[in-house]
Amino acid sequence: MITEKMMKNLSTLAVLSFIALMYSSCKSDKKHPGYEFMPDMYRNAAVKTYRVSDFFNDSLSALTPVAGTMPRGINTYFPYPNTNEGYEAAGATLTNPVALTDLTIEEGKELYTIKCRHCHGEKGDGKGTIKVKGDLFPVPSYFDETRMALKEGHMFFSITYGKNLMGPHASLLSQEERWKVIHYIQHLQKNYLAEQNKTAAGN
Repeated sequence: MITEKMMKNLSTLAVLSFIALMYSSCKSDKKHPGYEFMPDMYRNAAVKTYRVSDFFNDSLSALTPVAGTMPRGINTYFPYPNTNEGYEAAGATLTNPVALTDLTIEEGKELYTIKCRHCHGEKGDGKGTIKVKGDLFPVPSYFDETRMALKEGHMFFSITYGKNLMGPHASLLSQEERWKVIHYIQHLQKNYLAEQNKTAAGN
């Protein structure tokens, strides 16, 4: 049976324990970060999908798809590493799997307007709304010699990983959406060439 005296003693002990706990948290060293309980629960290491890792036995951060399984849509594993060699390999082997139709061009235009126009400009000339006069790192035009010669794989690689000051868009656009954007960029380039030829013929 718990007596009144025992209750007082327990109350006193609880108060003293609380004071001791509070005191222990007040360190004179202001640079001390304090103590963490179960840090792995909220400080887990960031691991990118399908990158080299010791998480699984095959040295990848995610299990590879089971042989014979069908991917959903066109969102499949991207096997090209984010290197110059990967960039060139993508340019040499990747082609657009999305059918070129008026609908896919229109869908690509809508995606381009949302995700690309602010930097690359409505016409693809690099004169987006966020650019300022005298910019030391201007966004290139899709119509210069270098960009006109880009292959579809190069473009897809650049949208996926980012290029120079452009950040990666893999988390913003699905693989299918990236291909549709490429259809629209090529549509802009074809229109530009047609306009140039028309102007040249008129002269």
